[in-house]
Amino acid sequence: MEVKLWNDKREREMYENFAELFAIIKATEKLEKVYVRDIISPAEYETECQKLIAHFKTLSSTLKDTVPSIERFHDTYKMDCPAALNRLVTSGVPATVEHRAAAATSAASSASVVAECVQNFITAMDSLKLNMVAVDQVHPLLSDLSSSLNKLFILPADFEGKTKMREWLSRLSKMGAADELTEQQARQLHFDLESSYNSFMAALPSAGT
Repeated sequence: MEVKLWNDKREREMYENFAELFAIIKATEKLEKVYVRDIISPAEYETECQKLIAHFKTLSSTLKDTVPSIERFHDTYKMDCPAALNRLVTSGVPATVEHRAAAATSAASSASVVAECVQNFITAMDSLKLNMVAVDQVHPLLSDLSSSLNKLFILPADFEGKTKMREWLSRLSKMGAADELTEQQARQLHFDLESSYNSFMAALPSAGT
């Protein structure tokens, strides 16, 4: 005896759409897993993922009245496809696109910190040339420089500029605010700043890398 799931053409189309939605979610889950396991290339993954996302968006728009919540549809049919839900519903773009966006954001952030470090180096060196050698003048400049250097993750913990600034900040913290650096101390600090600045510029990746 044949059992019909639908009573008319409209119901038939609805169930066919349900089946297609189910298939898209399952296919996306499988695609995410094979990509994570390096079974397919990023280019292949991105092409297939974009197709599935496009189909999903079209179908979910068509089913918005009968399936208002994709998460509920997923739970109702006990699909167990968390990666697919994340890709189709939460993200909406292939993982490769997300990674490129994150890398671009990171690069922009790094460029901003590099500019900040350069500015702080120059400000500190120029201040010494202008004979601004009181502790309450020097300490904030070195503190800003140290802080900006620590924000740049491409620099190792033992980078010359970081260690030199820590040493000078420690030395200055033991002096009074109105105390001034001697001519010899100011000369040594300027030398350390210049040396650290040169090491900093040498440590930066070139534009071609």
